[in-house]
Amino acid sequence: MIKAAIVGLGWWGKSIVEAVQGKSPGMRFTTGVARDIDTKRDFASRHGLALTADYESVLADPRIDAVVLATPHSLHPAQVLAAARAGKHVFCEKPLALTADEARAAAAACRAADRVLAVGHNKRFWASMIALREIVAGGSLGQILHVEGHSSNQNSGNFTAWREIPHEAPGGGLTGSGIHVLDALVSVAGPVSEVSAQLLTTRAGADPRDTLTVMLGFERGISGSFAAVRSTPLYWRVHVFGDQGSVEALGETQLVIRRPGKAPEHRELAPGQSLLACLESFAQAAQGHGEFLIGMDEIVAVSVALDAILQSIDRRGAIRP
Repeated sequence: MIKAAIVGLGWWGKSIVEAVQGKSPGMRFTTGVARDIDTKRDFASRHGLALTADYESVLADPRIDAVVLATPHSLHPAQVLAAARAGKHVFCEKPLALTADEARAAAAACRAADRVLAVGHNKRFWASMIALREIVAGGSLGQILHVEGHSSNQNSGNFTAWREIPHEAPGGGLTGSGIHVLDALVSVAGPVSEVSAQLLTTRAGADPRDTLTVMLGFERGISGSFAAVRSTPLYWRVHVFGDQGSVEALGETQLVIRRPGKAPEHRELAPGQSLLACLESFAQAAQGHGEFLIGMDEIVAVSVALDAILQSIDRRGAIRP
């Protein structure tokens, strides 16, 4: 079992601890890092965490094997680099970085240190997405021609303060939940070669009203698109189209398969604990038992596409990563 420190004890950092502590056979949190430790003492006591405000002290502690970063996006690259230099395995909440160069540098540092780098794309572990990827990999859809997705998440009025800062959470709904769709599309279509994105905002600031629309070209000649809306009820869709059929994931547990000349096949799958599964995959990889589900090349490919989307929004034109 690896011993880990959680860095950042906001809403999501606490969710990570609650998903793992006493439930994961591969990981246990021993330390929490937070700026305002006085307000975290009750939570830390309930979960057996020592508290500190000093990230460097965690990196210097030989009893800690790994760090889990649930911090503002702009802090991720430097924190990953420091952890790799200290010989710690790293689980970083998404996005790994807001620029392609920072993502490549973070991955290179972890490779050089022979440490595991994982990113919190827990929706990869949804039953619907596991089944979708298996069907695509099985080849029954024929040649994959097009992929598309949608993410709406009615959390725009519940953000922590830093998520309202444009340079911390750019791209409307992209870095919050839309990036899960981007990761899903990269997982089946590969690296992105071109993007064209549009962000429309009708109300800025707290509880915003905005829509993100992205057109994608992939290196394999596949086309794609996705949208993100922050202010409407939760909705998730990823759809893969081949010349012999299509498969569509709706939320965590629904799958629709369409074949030529046949009625659509609807599957209702059993829900799982995707956050725990994601962190457990990291823990097993850190112990040398297999690899994290998402390879470093894919992790970097998502950040490259993210960077291109943000550039396209700013320049109002197509971008080739």
